[in-house]
Amino acid sequence: MNMDSFWIAWAAALAYCASTALLLRRAGRLLRGQSAGKKSALTLATVGFVLHTALLSPILAHDPLRLGLTEAVLLIGWQTALLLLLAAARAPLENLGLLLFPLLAISTLVHHPGTSTGPELALRGPVELHVLTAIVAYSLVVLAGAQAALLMVQNRLLHHHRTRGLLLIFPPLQTMERLLFQLIGLAFFMLSLALLSGFFFVDNLFAQHLVHKTVLSIAAWAILGMLLWGHYRFGWRGKVAVRWTLSGGAMLTLGYFGSKFVLEALLGRQWG
Repeated sequence: MNMDSFWIAWAAALAYCASTALLLRRAGRLLRGQSAGKKSALTLATVGFVLHTALLSPILAHDPLRLGLTEAVLLIGWQTALLLLLAAARAPLENLGLLLFPLLAISTLVHHPGTSTGPELALRGPVELHVLTAIVAYSLVVLAGAQAALLMVQNRLLHHHRTRGLLLIFPPLQTMERLLFQLIGLAFFMLSLALLSGFFFVDNLFAQHLVHKTVLSIAAWAILGMLLWGHYRFGWRGKVAVRWTLSGGAMLTLGYFGSKFVLEALLGRQWG
């Protein structure tokens, strides 16, 4: 990593961590019954996002694009930050930053320019659509997984009749569940587009080392689809929604990052 990238990466990580600290401070104020806003925390996160963008720009500007494991982590972290900041400006989703901003800080530190082992991608036509929709879909699944984790905590507190404490920093349970299913619906739609567009450039699943990624991605798509169907048909919610969401997210993570790690880091191979 050159010195410019080194300092940009650390500055972005520190901004994300400082935003997390402000969110924790905000939670503490709410627990004490004091008023607290989210603007300062989101402003610092925005600074981290701008620096994150500067770190990512040389990767996206390279033609052909090389999307190895660390580039993928950096890119998906950037997309997750963008979606979270946009969502938090319109809905009470800032608490997701408590879980995600530390992970975004890590994502800015893992990439070392010039060391990519990823495949070369000519971003044209179906390939461009597939990469874009897949990244957005995974980022939405990350947000849904974080929302599901917070919902699990909230449900547990309610189950044990702890209506004060941490519950003071959460929106009402119905709002939390509504936001969760909105995220799942968007993720399912984008994942459907990603899978559909992927079929246009896959010639041989085995030769291109895409079997595990494809099977696990389809499994994640099926899990999210079943959850949405069960929610609107049978009213599934609460623990069921949390478990299915986290299961779908785990499948997608294993399908993308798991198979990518095994191929690139352990076997020295590539997709495509």
